[in-house]
Amino acid sequence: MTTVDERPARLDVGVVGAGRVGAVLGAALQRAGHRVVAVSAVSQASQARAAELLPGVPVLAPDEVVRGAELVVLAVPDDALADLVSGLASTHTWQAGQLVAHTSGRHGLDVYAPALAQHVLGLALHPVMTFTGTTVDLDRLVDCCFGVTSPEPLRPVAEALVLELGAEPVWVEDASRPLYHAALAHGANHLVTLVAQSLQALRAAGVESPSRLLEPLVAAALDNSLRAGDAALTGPVARGDAGTVAEHLRQLQSLTPDIRATYVALARATAERALASGRLKPHVAEPLLDILASDQER
Repeated sequence: MTTVDERPARLDVGVVGAGRVGAVLGAALQRAGHRVVAVSAVSQASQARAAELLPGVPVLAPDEVVRGAELVVLAVPDDALADLVSGLASTHTWQAGQLVAHTSGRHGLDVYAPALAQHVLGLALHPVMTFTGTTVDLDRLVDCCFGVTSPEPLRPVAEALVLELGAEPVWVEDASRPLYHAALAHGANHLVTLVAQSLQALRAAGVESPSRLLEPLVAAALDNSLRAGDAALTGPVARGDAGTVAEHLRQLQSLTPDIRATYVALARATAERALASGRLKPHVAEPLLDILASDQER
């Protein structure tokens, strides 16, 4: 069994949950030289994923997966994680000295509390990437980051596991996990919604290839914002063009209600940040904020 002060040796790995994340991480660990000995998969999609990414690996019940592994990867939805750890503890399935790594961004180490009496070595290894559940993700894992949280003695082990995958470990304090996860969800998941809404509006405007039109603009805006933050801001809100914003709101009335509401919320947040940074002067912002406030009151 691995000790806490050495780089992980080749480990027998069990993957609980062959969703998009679990199956890919299992395959990545296998590619790094570890041996995946078992995986759990319930749905037909999960079973197909396991067959594709982990061919020949036995598909077993979660408790059987855990019993046969030195490193257990828990790749289940956030809301199911605590019950899974607790349930396996109540059946005395955990083994003393067993490495256990969950992939949740939200949870830290508290989720392992029910299993501590059985002396598991708990890690939180959250891959900061969106997954398709296909071999494409194996290449994307390289050079991505993992949010890493562990007891301090286990930090070298946790970081070494991430480095073996070709990724970069980024340390996150245990108490900061929920805020860390909220930031990532806001930046990535809501970006998907925003882009999808923009594509919908462009199609409604008669643009035949909205993704072709939008891609260079969004890519440049993303690159600029990652480099410069608020200083990358351009457009009518940053300029205080209240008339343009009012016309936008009139045009968006014909689309699904979520688009207009999102526009108003983001325009207001953009104006407030532009004001705070001094890019937008109060006397210029006032009519713009009045338009957005009146729209919210409808």
